[in-house]
Amino acid sequence: MKQLAFFFAVILFFSLVLSAQSSPAPTLNTISVGADGKFEADPDTAIIQFGISAQEDTSKAAYDHASRSADRVRDLLRKNGIDPKSAEIGYFSLEPVYDYRNPKRKLVGYRVNTNVTLKLRDFEKIGPIVQGLADLDVTDNQSISYILDNMDAAKTKAAQDAVRRARSEAEAVAGAAQRTLGELLNASVDIVEQPRPVPFRAMAMDMKAANAPPPPTAEFSPQKVTVTAHVNATFALK
Repeated sequence: MKQLAFFFAVILFFSLVLSAQSSPAPTLNTISVGADGKFEADPDTAIIQFGISAQEDTSKAAYDHASRSADRVRDLLRKNGIDPKSAEIGYFSLEPVYDYRNPKRKLVGYRVNTNVTLKLRDFEKIGPIVQGLADLDVTDNQSISYILDNMDAAKTKAAQDAVRRARSEAEAVAGAAQRTLGELLNASVDIVEQPRPVPFRAMAMDMKAANAPPPPTAEFSPQKVTVTAHVNATFALK
């Protein structure tokens, strides 16, 4: 019985030793704080998305129709000083169209659908492109959104704001304890970009008018892009 008690005592002793070794010793004369910072930047890129679609009785006719429509879009881009190669194709599909009201599901034609994405840094070209696409009447589901493509500078400024806020909070706590805040010992930063709203889509046919009004984006400013940063910082106390 004594041997069994001694055995358990030895196990308990080594468990306490290992626990002490694995637990980090508290750092004295320091203060740890967490703070959020943000920076609002003007977007540098506009994204125009639209679809090119065509429906005909045969697959070849639908394909040829879509090809002619794409040629007209490429001509529009060239007229506005944009290389058609800068437009990206998201998908291309050629699908049969059926009349489901017919019990035998009668084939009535073929439809071509493709999605195109165009990125512009010159915002002055947005209006002519959007209006030109509407006038061509070959596209649908047009949408415009704005992004910040070059995020590096915004991330740096958001992190700087977070560190500044962290130091301010640490100084307040140190002052309340009648201590002086020292140097920054370590910090970790997490950067988060604000989720982009889903762009509103408008049918191209709804944008046409006898007396064309100014483009929908005229005189408005693109929505700013907010970048946030969270910092966990540890400062020395004097």
